[in-house]
Amino acid sequence: MALYPSRGNDQWVPTFSRRNRKQPALVALGEAIKRIRIAGSCSQEELALRVEIDRSYMGAIERGESNMTVLNIIRIAGALDLTASELLEQAGL
Repeated sequence: MALYPSRGNDQWVPTFSRRNRKQPALVALGEAIKRIRIAGSCSQEELALRVEIDRSYMGAIERGESNMTVLNIIRIAGALDLTASELLEQAGL
């Protein structure tokens, strides 16, 4: 986490910009989704269509940049023919 000066203040505050918020669990989950998707010969766009989310959001998920909801984890797992617990297990979580 980087620190930046706040506006009109001499105090330093943390930044939570996109590049600084990748968490290991999100990266592991995204990598698992991508690995399973590719093994099933499914494109990122096709998976996003099945889950009914934007393809760019699916890309952010696979890169570990998005902290998705439980509902989206369930929907992605179902689109990959897995349960949510199986998907999390595949991610080592």
